Amino acid sequence: MEPLLTYLAKALVDQPDQVALRISEADGGQLYELKVAPEDVGKVIGRDGRTVNALRTLLNVAAQKQGQKVRLEILDDRRAPGSPPATPAPDAAR
Repeated sequence: MEPLLTYLAKALVDQPDQVALRISEADGGQLYELKVAPEDVGKVIGRDGRTVNALRTLLNVAAQKQGQKVRLEILDDRRAPGSPPATPAPDAAR
C-alpha cells in the first residue's frame, strides 16, 4: 500500500521530491502520515477534502483486500507554531 499512496501523492503535487510517508501502528491498524511541501498541502487535500477522501477510500480498499485496517492523515506544517494539531474529518477513514 505504501507504493500506491506514494505514487498517487507524487502525481498530485508540484514538488514530488518533498513527499514523505511515515507508517506507524495505531488503534489495531496502521497509521499513514503523509507529508508534502507546504505549498502542496492544498492539492493533496483538495476542494472540500475530496482528494484526501478519495485517497483514503483507495487506501482502505487496498487494505481490506489484505485484511488490514489503515488510517491516512495529512501532516500540515502551515499551522502557526504552538497551535493545536488539526483534527481529522469526522468521515475520515479509520
